[in-house]
Amino acid sequence: MPVVISSIAARSHAERAGILPGETLVSINGRAVNDVLDYRFYMVNRLVSLVIEDPEGRQRTVRIRKGEYAEIGLEFSTYLMDEERCCKNKCIFCFIDQMPPGMRESLYFKDDDSRLDFLFGNYITLTNVGEEDIRRIIAMHLSPVNVSVHTTNPELRAAMMKNPKAATSLQYLKELAGAGIALHTQVVLCPGINDGEELRRTLRDLCGMGPAVESIACVPVGLTKYREHLPHIDPYTKEQAAAVIDLIEDFQREQLALRGERVAYPADEFFIKAERPMPDDGYYGDFTQLENGVGLSALLKREFLEALEAHPPEKICRRASVATGKAAESLLRELSALAEERFPGLRVAVTAVENRFFGENVTVTGLLTGGDIAGAMKEKDPGEALLICESTLRYEHDRFLDDKTPEELEHELGVPVLMVKNDGYSLLCAMLGEEEESRCEVLYGETD
Repeated sequence: MPVVISSIAARSHAERAGILPGETLVSINGRAVNDVLDYRFYMVNRLVSLVIEDPEGRQRTVRIRKGEYAEIGLEFSTYLMDEERCCKNKCIFCFIDQMPPGMRESLYFKDDDSRLDFLFGNYITLTNVGEEDIRRIIAMHLSPVNVSVHTTNPELRAAMMKNPKAATSLQYLKELAGAGIALHTQVVLCPGINDGEELRRTLRDLCGMGPAVESIACVPVGLTKYREHLPHIDPYTKEQAAAVIDLIEDFQREQLALRGERVAYPADEFFIKAERPMPDDGYYGDFTQLENGVGLSALLKREFLEALEAHPPEKICRRASVATGKAAESLLRELSALAEERFPGLRVAVTAVENRFFGENVTVTGLLTGGDIAGAMKEKDPGEALLICESTLRYEHDRFLDDKTPEELEHELGVPVLMVKNDGYSLLCAMLGEEEESRCEVLYGETD
């Protein structure tokens, strides 16, 4: 389906070629354009031949010579150039189905779009694609593809996702792997449902597809207090979390012997729930599953230690505070103590915020709300600044999940609120009050 051009960038190739808003892009170099993947894939040549159709249906050919990878100035009403594909599953563990009522509409949309997977690293279930989509992924070599697998038992997958296609779509994994498309996979584990022997089967089946399956993240189910009309699922206990780690690490030893890499990883939450020490950064290879909370703690600690080492010790008179989810409390207390030791006079207080918005079972920092942070800090002296990880901001990176903005939180608490990037260098800079990013980058060697 040809796509309508909504606007033309000023002084662009498209403007100079006389293309107008409201006209339609029919094809590029003889290839039909249906969406953003076609557009991005066919636009890579330096010389592009565009078929443009005006509102009266008259077509003309426009040839543009551009630099490699340069944009030509066409803009469209939606980023994908058509409607975003929503998820058709009703997974028993779906976090969006556990959201409280009355929130902004965008938070209830469940995407399952292979184009967003390629463009932004979103995970897809493959239940929303067909053979034509798989052929296009292979033809364009859209790699890597991130897939939510959960189990390779077809009947169990269909039951967990409440969709018969969840069983048959597993074949697409094998097709993609066979074509050399790199696969990063995730398994959301529910106690007594897809862990234990089912998890062992899933790990073996995925690695049986060969080296194209580059990583497997195993994540504990997230449970909020809003699970009305959903199947009952218990949170992981300390003993159950330990059993998951042991099973995965048994499998890791096999893969280290066979492939020289671990392939499968428990999320950081499993180590926290099991009350076991977090592995060091060497455990996680290339950190390919950070978005799934795999290795975040190890990487943050490594970066923070590097930042400390790069910064000469000095006396600093400063008090600051950090608001965090309960899962990261222990690590942040450890890092704060190291900073205080290196910089006499620095005092950093860490507050673990209970998640009243979603419920006590939700302990990750990224799901904290402005209201819960305000409630936890109301009776405390935050010092000269309150540090909060910017992963808590969701809507265009300017507000928390409950729609409170950092500016509103700052006004309510009467203290500067610093939204900190999720890396150790930025964290140390914020603790020290070195808020100018350029100064941090020069200090830690990230610029020329």
